[in-house]
Amino acid sequence: MVMKHYPPEFKADAVALYQSRPEATIRQVAADLGINPETLRNWVRAAGASRPRGRRAETPAEPPTPLEAENAALRKKVREPEEEREILRKAAKYFAGGDALVNRFQFVADHQRRYGVKRLCTILGIARSSFYYWRKTAAVRAARQAADVKLAARIRTVHRASDGTYGVPRITAELRENGEVVTHKRVARVMRTIGPAGLRLRRRHRTTVPDPAAAKVPDLIGRDFTADQANAKYVGDITYLPLAGGKFRCLATVIDLASRRLAGWAVADHMRADLVIDALHAAERTRGSLAGAVFHSDHGAQYCSRAFADACREAGVTQSMSAIGSSADNALAESFNATCKRETLQGRRAWDTEREAHLDLFRWLHRYNTVRRHSRLGHRSPIAYERAPQTTSTTLAEAA
Repeated sequence: MVMKHYPPEFKADAVALYQSRPEATIRQVAADLGINPETLRNWVRAAGASRPRGRRAETPAEPPTPLEAENAALRKKVREPEEEREILRKAAKYFAGGDALVNRFQFVADHQRRYGVKRLCTILGIARSSFYYWRKTAAVRAARQAADVKLAARIRTVHRASDGTYGVPRITAELRENGEVVTHKRVARVMRTIGPAGLRLRRRHRTTVPDPAAAKVPDLIGRDFTADQANAKYVGDITYLPLAGGKFRCLATVIDLASRRLAGWAVADHMRADLVIDALHAAERTRGSLAGAVFHSDHGAQYCSRAFADACREAGVTQSMSAIGSSADNALAESFNATCKRETLQGRRAWDTEREAHLDLFRWLHRYNTVRRHSRLGHRSPIAYERAPQTTSTTLAEAA
């Protein structure tokens, strides 16, 4: 059948015949109709006709023979361990650091299209439900990580402002006072990540030299380092300030037990009674009067001297002393001294010069009263505590 012009009915029937014979090619159908294969291909293309690909005869495929099935099973058994080793080699790069479980989740997410979630989770020993939950909460984690980055920057700012001395409790208090809604656990978690930490206590050294011939003074504190009002109970002590070349200076303190305020202090290159008398007079100037107050110290020769006893009597102060050799009886003053040296020396053994030591002490002692947060005072500074409305002492207004 040879025609130059084929009627539309013929073209439609030819295309329909091609569609009805999925096992036949265009060349075979064209040969049956006696037309050019390219002509039929153009008709099929123009009609937009299609048929299932890959199909041939409708007869079902023959099942594999037992030998073919056995060979396929053996090939699968050989392929599975090789694929598992390949997966584990790739996964090892993900476990170099960080959270191991999160690394496993991330590996599954990156390779699930090739190996499948079920197989990867089985090999890595994780539950699929856990992986799907991790993937579902990705946006929440990303938001939390972004918030942690901002919090870390604020933590570093507070830590630097404290000369690297604040730990988790004080940094948390500082952030809360600045309007940050944060828990101490979150601050601790972020600080573990970024590194900064507060300074820790070092071993204390005994500096008290008792005077065996001194008059006995009763202990009026009894290790109760508290007071209901300011300007009622004080403790004091002396500590060495090491300088380069084996030199030293000495610091004497007078600390209020109600607010932990450093009411008076003095520095000298000696440990004579004048040192502790100067500290007492400094406290008297701060408070206006010490009349009726109790001053507690150890049995150092300076505090047992007649000159210091006379100074206390003139100021209207009653002396109190701890037991000989018992550091716990004056623990608050010794703790203050340890904190002072720890946070000013910053790990050094000594100051290079006397001027450097003087300026570091001057700055820290004033920051202690006005800025540094005290755990017992609800993480407020001593002066902030004294000025707070809940403080009832009549002397606080004068002290402020």
